[in-house]
Amino acid sequence: MQSVHTTALPPTVAPSRAARELELKRGEFDLAVMLGRVRTIGEVSSGQRRVSREEIERVRGAEGFPESLRESVRAVGTTEGAALMEIAPARLTRLARLGVVTPVKVYLNRYRAVVWLYLAEELRHFAESEVNRTLLTGRLPESMRRRLDEGQDLRARNWRGRYAGFLLRQADDAWERAAAMTSLLDPVQIAEIVKDPYERAYLNRLKPTPRTHGSPDSPGSKLLQKIMTADDPDEIRWLRSSLLIGLVQARAQRPAPRRGRQWVAPEPTLPAAKADPMGEDGTVPPGGAPSQEPGGLMRWLRRRRA
Repeated sequence: MQSVHTTALPPTVAPSRAARELELKRGEFDLAVMLGRVRTIGEVSSGQRRVSREEIERVRGAEGFPESLRESVRAVGTTEGAALMEIAPARLTRLARLGVVTPVKVYLNRYRAVVWLYLAEELRHFAESEVNRTLLTGRLPESMRRRLDEGQDLRARNWRGRYAGFLLRQADDAWERAAAMTSLLDPVQIAEIVKDPYERAYLNRLKPTPRTHGSPDSPGSKLLQKIMTADDPDEIRWLRSSLLIGLVQARAQRPAPRRGRQWVAPEPTLPAAKADPMGEDGTVPPGGAPSQEPGGLMRWLRRRRA
């Protein structure tokens, strides 16, 4: 009897293949991962994120796939977003500057102008809520207009808060969580907190690097790096305290590798599905730093705006 050979599918696939199987463009896939719509796991040998077969089947089995998945990660610019909300683009920009709505993505156009994108699903829900009706028509409250006149613009800070939540969800251990904080701080701030050069080198090795176009020294990359670096005093204090706490936890877990000491990568884990940190509940301990759970930064930022 002739034997039949079958080729087993790999237990995990690269992001590019996962995007194809989920019928997403690469940018849509990256956003789906950031928002927690698609979960990834770390691979020990390469240190790269991959997607399990079980996760692909879970997403493909959801009701309305693939249209519902695509719609959940649709990002729109100011003009299209304002049309969805039935308001003028200038009003959407003012609401974003005030921190009422939060960008989900940022990039530079061909003229090196900063372009903010918003989640269409969030804008639509915002506009449909009766609570927000007064913010969509008529004059904004005096307190809001005064902050705009003073130059308030929370778009970059709130985007960083959202991005920090994504980085914390992706982290597999305490050292990676600490490295996530360093990716949003100026190198001078990091050097003040992390005195040990071996620890700084290790954190730099683990620090997540966003997908960008152009060389690291190009004007566009430098501008994006500036957007990614905390510049608000309260935000910097939060990140510094989070890094200090993270270092204590990381050192208790294991020391940073030193010369002559081999580094052992942590075992990958498949995290449970979590909601976007924008929607999680929580409180900030009085007089202390916000929770280090992924939603902690966004909850803290909302309290600071109150």
